[in-house]
Amino acid sequence: MTLDRPEGMRRYLVSAPPGASPGGRALIVLLHGAGASAEQVLGQAFPPSPLSVWLDIAAREQLVVIAPDAGKGGWSDCFASAERVDRKDDVGFIGALIGHAIANHDVDPARVYLMGVSRGGWMAYAVATELPHRLAAFSVVLAGMQPPGRTKEPTTPLPALIFGCTADPLIRYHGGKPWYAFGFAEPVRSIEDTVHAWRELAGLPDTPDVVQISSSVTRYMWGTAPDGMQVGLYRIDGAGHAEPSRLKRYPRFINWLTGLQNADLETAEAAWEFFRDKRLSVLSPGKCRKSPS
Repeated sequence: MTLDRPEGMRRYLVSAPPGASPGGRALIVLLHGAGASAEQVLGQAFPPSPLSVWLDIAAREQLVVIAPDAGKGGWSDCFASAERVDRKDDVGFIGALIGHAIANHDVDPARVYLMGVSRGGWMAYAVATELPHRLAAFSVVLAGMQPPGRTKEPTTPLPALIFGCTADPLIRYHGGKPWYAFGFAEPVRSIEDTVHAWRELAGLPDTPDVVQISSSVTRYMWGTAPDGMQVGLYRIDGAGHAEPSRLKRYPRFINWLTGLQNADLETAEAAWEFFRDKRLSVLSPGKCRKSPS
């Protein structure tokens, strides 16, 4: 499908259940990585992304899933200059898609969730910073945030869930930039510094609840209420630049480039568990306000 924007017609894919739902449906917006596409993140192009498991979740839970396509040149993400954004405003594009979904696909405005992988994660940080009033929560896989002072910092707390792999050779868990990434990657904050930024913004206590999912996967969660303000981290030890998944496995030759893919966690299911009870009205620990009209 397409949406007319100032920079031209923009492509996106949508999966929506038939009929209406009392109170509206939740919306999941999925942002693909560099060199990928809306088709790839929904499993319709090679190599199919593990985030395509969202389609199974959507069928089970009656969700709407939208995957916008970055198009030529990739996303105008959290590293983009003002001049680039003027030419191609991807935050505006995603905001317009959210509005379109609310108007046309029976979406509950209080249940809009965003998830991005790799450079799509950088795009998710930009949307969470610029459009926090449109999101109930967001999640990023395999991407640290831009360093302080590089571009605009977030000022509004949001529930955030971040997945980081400690042996990621492209967007490093401990931050910085590998010399061999050339133009593919930017210098980034570490995953843990990124989590700290969102936790501090939310005013959450600095002691997390820790759950050992497996010998290689640990979940850290700041905030105790699933329907309240939380910031979470899944730390995946020894894995590389590949979304963890039991069901959707990348071919071995891709692992040679990206590092190992963890099979102890289903990333999309973990994100849905985090998103499921959160609503737009939650802005700070133990406090709510009405959703903006």
